[in-house]
Order: sequence, then structure tokens, then C-alpha cells
Amino acid sequence: MEKWKKENMNNTKKNTNNNRINKTTWIKLITFLVAILIIGVLILSIDSSDIRSEEKNIRYDKGVVEKVLSDNTQKDSATEGIRRGSQVLQVKMANGPYKGQVVTMDNYLSAQFNVYAKEGTRIMVRVTVYEEGPNFSVYNYDRSLLLYGFIGLFMVLLCVIGGKKGFSALIGLILTLLVVVKILLPLLLKGFPPLTTTIGVIAFATIVGFILIDGISVKTSSAIIGTIAGVVLAGLLAHLAGIFGHINGYQMEEAESLFLIAGSGSGIKITNLLTAGILIASLGAVMDVAMSIASSLHELHEVNTSLTTKQLFRSGMNIGKDAMGTMANTLILAFTGSSLNLLLMIYSYGIPYTQLINTDSIAIEIIRGIAGSIGIVLTVPIVALISANMEKRKQ
Repeated sequence: MEKWKKENMNNTKKNTNNNRINKTTWIKLITFLVAILIIGVLILSIDSSDIRSEEKNIRYDKGVVEKVLSDNTQKDSATEGIRRGSQVLQVKMANGPYKGQVVTMDNYLSAQFNVYAKEGTRIMVRVTVYEEGPNFSVYNYDRSLLLYGFIGLFMVLLCVIGGKKGFSALIGLILTLLVVVKILLPLLLKGFPPLTTTIGVIAFATIVGFILIDGISVKTSSAIIGTIAGVVLAGLLAHLAGIFGHINGYQMEEAESLFLIAGSGSGIKITNLLTAGILIASLGAVMDVAMSIASSLHELHEVNTSLTTKQLFRSGMNIGKDAMGTMANTLILAFTGSSLNLLLMIYSYGIPYTQLINTDSIAIEIIRGIAGSIGIVLTVPIVALISANMEKRKQ
């Protein structure tokens, strides 16, 4: 009799788990379809043809070097052995209107522009069309196969090692990139306010991403709320720091080019682009911390339902303290790495500390790194508090 009861209980648990899995799968599928529908409608409704200025008489096609007719380059010891000089190349066009045509072009090599070609080298050719005919010149190496292969390797590893959740995370990442490129950028170019537009995109990406990974549950709900709150607080602090520090988008390296774009009729608002960039940059790390804490508290509550809200909150804070240290380092080091050349240049000039700390470029990098790290730190108690309360209410 007892054996029959145990088997019956096990079968009941299996059926319950199967029902949960089927329900979660359907929720993920519906979320994916709804997200695709929303993204598609938004992309179709945003007319980006009037905000993108393309060079109509210039195109970039692929080519393969068939023969090096002359090579007057030599290694330069001043630039660590990089070849400098000129070449004359015979290139067979691989695509575009001139596909199959063999053309001859000069290739000038400098320290910065350095495309040293050999027979079989795949290159990108800049084709400038004039009234008297096309002009061909070397633009860069054709790195498309390498980059696609590198991306493919990441996708395969994510799916193989991460399994179904890895595949769901990949789908969420693709949707996020699609939203940023096809919706956020056109809206910013049209003059939509950077902060509110970016927050809207972040909220959408966070909700869709978490649901695709783990369905709709207390765990994902608390992680979503904590992520959005943490990112918004990071952006708010960066915005306030910018106001009091007299720093805005006009101090960025790309400001001059963006100013010209704005002056050509684009409507883009440059002032808050710096803060918008910080919001996007900190999203990944904040999502990581939020889900780690929410998932840990969910497992703790499942194992021991007698834990009080206060005990769950303390556990969440202890887990978060470990996570915030590594994630804060991740953000700070990421921003430092992206500015390594700038730091080397500044260090070599021996700039005094008081001058260094007050330069625009250094102030911007400090605000970027610290604002994102503060967002992570604030996410920990927010998610711990929300998750602890939601887990107990679910009970």
C-alpha cells in the first residue's frame, strides 16, 4: 500500500512538472511571437529613409587579389615592423555590378591605413562612380568570413553548453540587438528624447529576454523589476553627475560628427546621448546580478519554505555582495580597457593629476564606469527585497 502511494505521488509530481514545462514553453513561444510582431510593426512604422544620408556614387564590393604587379613596401622599425610604401594590385571583383571584372589599383600603406595584400588576399574595394567611369581603390581587408565564423562559434557554444536556456538567451540577444539597431537608433536620429526612448527599449528587452530564458514566474518578475530599477537609477545618477559636472553629449569624441548630422536636418538630440549609452552599457551586468539573486532566493525558498521574508532578504544580500564585487570590476575594467590607448597617451605626457581629473574625456569615463557600478550595487537590495516578498506571498 505504501509503495503504491509513493508511486502515485511520484507520478503526480512528474505530471505537474510536465504541465509546468509545457506551460512555460507555450509562454516562451507566445512571448517570442508577440515580440516579433511588435518589433516588426515598429520597424515598418519608422521611416528611416529620410534620416540616413548614403553616398549614392560610392559602393563597397568584395574582391580577391589575383596578382601583385609591384611591391615597393618595406618594414618600418619605427612602427614595430609594419610595412609602409605602395603596391600595384590586380584584383578580381567578387560581387556587385563589376563581378568577374579584373581591375588594377594602387594600394598605399601607412602606419594607420595598412592593408598589405598578397595573391589570394580577400579585400574590400571602394568603387567611386564618376561620369567618365568607375574608380577602384583598396578600402580594407574582407573580414566578413572571420567575423561570421567568430559569431557562429559563440552561438554554437552558447547553445551547446547552455542547452535550451542558452538557445533562449541567444534569441533574446538577437531580439535586443534588432531593437537597438532598427528601432532605437532611427528614433534617436528622428529627434526622440534619448533617455525615455532608451529606457523604453531597455524595459522591452529586459522583459522579453527574461521571459524567453525562464518563462513568467516570481523569479523572473522580481529580476525584471530589479533590472529596470537598477538601470534607471544608474542613468539618473549619471544624468545628475553630468548636470553638476557640466558634462553632456557634446564632449564625446563623436560629438562633432553628430552635430553635423543634426545640422543637416536630422533632429537628433545630442545632450543626453552620453547617459543613454550608459544605460545600455550597464544593462547586461545589471541583468546578470538581478537574475542571480532572484534565482538563488527562489531555490532557497523551494528547499526551505519556512524561511521568513527577513531571512530570505539577508540571504539575497549575502549572495549579492559576492556578485556586486565581480560585476562592478567587470564594468570598471571594461570601460578602462576601451580607453586604454587614451590612458597610455595621457600617462606618457605626464599630465598632472589635477589637470587629468578635470579633463572631459577622463570625467566621462569615470562617470560611465561609476554610474554602471552604482546601478549594480543598488540592484542587489532592490532584487533581494522584491524577491523575498514575492516568494513569501506566492506561498
